[in-house]
Amino acid sequence: MPALIPTEFTAKIIWLGHNADREAALESKALTAMPLTFAGYETESHAGLTRPSDSRVLAQYERGTEIRNVRQVSILSAEELDAIAVEMGVERLDPAWLGASVVVEGIPNFTHIPPSSRLQGESGTTLVVDMENRPCSLPAKVIEAHEPGFGKAFKPAAVNRRGVTAWVEREGTLQLGETLRLHVPDQPVWPHLDKARAADR
Repeated sequence: MPALIPTEFTAKIIWLGHNADREAALESKALTAMPLTFAGYETESHAGLTRPSDSRVLAQYERGTEIRNVRQVSILSAEELDAIAVEMGVERLDPAWLGASVVVEGIPNFTHIPPSSRLQGESGTTLVVDMENRPCSLPAKVIEAHEPGFGKAFKPAAVNRRGVTAWVEREGTLQLGETLRLHVPDQPVWPHLDKARAADR
């Protein structure tokens, strides 16, 4: 039995984008194709084989520690973006406002696909899911510029809908309209997860 199970779930890439400098601005610029190396997309601000640790891993490392970069790509779900927009009370959310790399459609509950799942393209290009990308307040300013009065509504509306981060396992080029197949680990849910969460509170 393989350690990774190919599923019947597929997702269509409906948007690609990159951000060259998040310090200057969060918004991404749209692409029609995304060539990926083991370091990610070359001009993306999140590219690189390693990265400085941030607030997400403060329990493990002092901020700024060089660690392996498993956050090369930010992947969002079109269905979840629509749900966030509805809860916020806006007509739509442009993925560029959120600094997104890839937007897909077709996989239900996308944000909660298991860590270490693979999203594999038709050409073999493969992304490994790191984990859920928890919502933060950074997009609020960008959203506020486009939808005045709604920026602060993003973070609470995006809980459990912010998509995932991923890294490149096999190099290749992602294309608009390409289909990605979901492969999941053949592993049961760890039975002590609730206990671990309680200990962290």
